[in-house]
Amino acid sequence: MRGGRARRILTVCLGNHCRSPLAAVVLDRLGGATIEARSAGIRDRWAGRPAHSTRVRVAALRGYDLSAHRGAQVSGDLLEWADVVLAMDGTILAALRDLSDERTGAKLGLYLEDRDVPDPWGRDDAAFVAVVTLIEDGAARFLP
Repeated sequence: MRGGRARRILTVCLGNHCRSPLAAVVLDRLGGATIEARSAGIRDRWAGRPAHSTRVRVAALRGYDLSAHRGAQVSGDLLEWADVVLAMDGTILAALRDLSDERTGAKLGLYLEDRDVPDPWGRDDAAFVAVVTLIEDGAARFLP
């Protein structure tokens, strides 16, 4: 905890429909009181809508509840709120750099540090399961 409060982490993907909602839930659960995670998307297509149905189902098999998730678009306020902003892939990171200023730009990075979390959109359940594993494994570097 930083200064008596949880570390604020914002996870960002394209639509806030598959990867970033899961990453936020994983970080929240594994980090306990030390982490407060939120998620958002670069695009607003899924704003106000639930997470992808396959993602919800596959996440539940691993013990993660995405049923309350509603999509949000990244904003200046969210970038300001966060201590760390984690992009799910390099394309998202580049888009975030375009949206950020000098102060918020210093918070940006990739979730997996050296590689992308692949987008499982349009793929089979195995692709969604593989992404859950990558996100769980990647969370370790943000936990106390």
